[in-house]
Amino acid sequence: MSLSKPNVSDATKTKGRVDVTPSGMCVTCLDGCMGLCEVGQSAIKGRQVLYPQPFGKVTAGAEKDYPVDYSYFNIQGSCVGAVGIEADSDKAVFPVVDVSTEIGAHDKIKMKVPFFTGALGSTEIARVNWEGMAIGAAISGTLIIIGENVCGMDPEAELKKGKIVRSPEMERRVRIFQEWQEDAGEIIVQYNVEDGRLGVPEYVVEKLGVKAIEAKWGQGAKDIGGEVKLPSIERAKQLKDRGYIVYPDPDNPIVQEAYRAGAIAEFERHSRLGMIDKERFAEQFVSEAERLRGLGAKYISLKTGAYRPADLARAVKCASEAKVDLLTVDGSGGGTGMSPWRMMNEWGIPTVYIESLLYRFLRRLEEKGEFVPSVAIAGGICLEDQVFKAIALGAPYIRAVCMGRASQAAAMVGKTVGDKALKDGNNREETLIKTFAGAAALKEKYGKDFERIPPAAIGMYSYYDRLSTGLKQLMAGARKFALNYIDRDDIMALTREAAEVSGISYLMDSDAQEVERILG
Repeated sequence: MSLSKPNVSDATKTKGRVDVTPSGMCVTCLDGCMGLCEVGQSAIKGRQVLYPQPFGKVTAGAEKDYPVDYSYFNIQGSCVGAVGIEADSDKAVFPVVDVSTEIGAHDKIKMKVPFFTGALGSTEIARVNWEGMAIGAAISGTLIIIGENVCGMDPEAELKKGKIVRSPEMERRVRIFQEWQEDAGEIIVQYNVEDGRLGVPEYVVEKLGVKAIEAKWGQGAKDIGGEVKLPSIERAKQLKDRGYIVYPDPDNPIVQEAYRAGAIAEFERHSRLGMIDKERFAEQFVSEAERLRGLGAKYISLKTGAYRPADLARAVKCASEAKVDLLTVDGSGGGTGMSPWRMMNEWGIPTVYIESLLYRFLRRLEEKGEFVPSVAIAGGICLEDQVFKAIALGAPYIRAVCMGRASQAAAMVGKTVGDKALKDGNNREETLIKTFAGAAALKEKYGKDFERIPPAAIGMYSYYDRLSTGLKQLMAGARKFALNYIDRDDIMALTREAAEVSGISYLMDSDAQEVERILG
């Protein structure tokens, strides 16, 4: 049995001519075939087939079947008592379940819901959907993250002595969220190697009033820096001049000639790999965190990807010693706007596995009396049962779940369906209330300002409302009436392997001591 699906995928718009072998190649490779598979398409398009298609229009998530995922766990239910509320059938009802949470080392960021968007960086699909997602996050009372390379990719950005002094695109993104922000949630700006060199943290804190900065070590979709496609040689030259790696080299005369001839239709911009010192990593990160606080950053976050266990341990240690306000760990298979497709499927530690390791490492910190940061888990999570299981698997340390692709999907569907309905309808308010389940509540809350809420934001808000309601139902069934009461005993492993990986009780062994006590 193969866990992978190589050589044929909707992500790369490739398929087999007949049944495929474990290698992904057709059982019979026919001389005369036009090349439907990745091998064949690569013979024509070369490196373009590395990435999900079409760029700027899709997000992608890995399709590999991992031996253990969240489906290998079920949620424990009970008919006894209630935790966090009086055990009274008239009072312990699911609508009163508290799904709010908070993160932070000292000053807390309140969140009305325990899930938030992943980083929306410099890809085109992130840029065009920012307004809806930013407003959706603000009115939902949660976090949103501006991803890497936004300033560097801004065509209108102004630099002085190699540093960003103005970025209209960054200003737009920050302004939209801040305009709608209420008493919960926050905007976080992420930075990578290039962002650091361009002075992005200094710019957003000092000029735009951003309170939260996130150092990016990696993500679950890939173990290299971010990349995007560029449509012209002029754009490629601009970004190379700003310090990015651009391939092919737009300053190479041969490349310039090939571009004029039409042989090269696009370029790629790549970010550099971050480098963590093997021995002095904690000292260096603490120093950087203090530098960011000195700039005026109120909250410090660290985002890491699905690297090897030793690197996860380094991230946990850094987060503890620097007393960060949030550590987000992203398991492999996580979503992307553009990452090498085979890399997405074949590298890194999958989410359940990395969260199981994360729990062990955080428990070690706690046993030693060291600072334990607020933690979020990410990587292929999109529904309320997965949210519950993710929080339970890492309890009591997981404060929230990061959901990038799912949040963006809700916003994009809201935009598509809402815009079509408005085109066909006469009255905007009536049309949106008829179209979206969450629109009436927003109209009641925002009054005249409801007119300014785009369909994408209403779609994301409605999705988050569904998740909240579903999560409340699951928590009520487990008799846990506030999020902080969820623990590892609230889920059970369905296989021995899942139990071994996670440390969660196998269902046939669950409650063994209490069963003996009851039956005598």
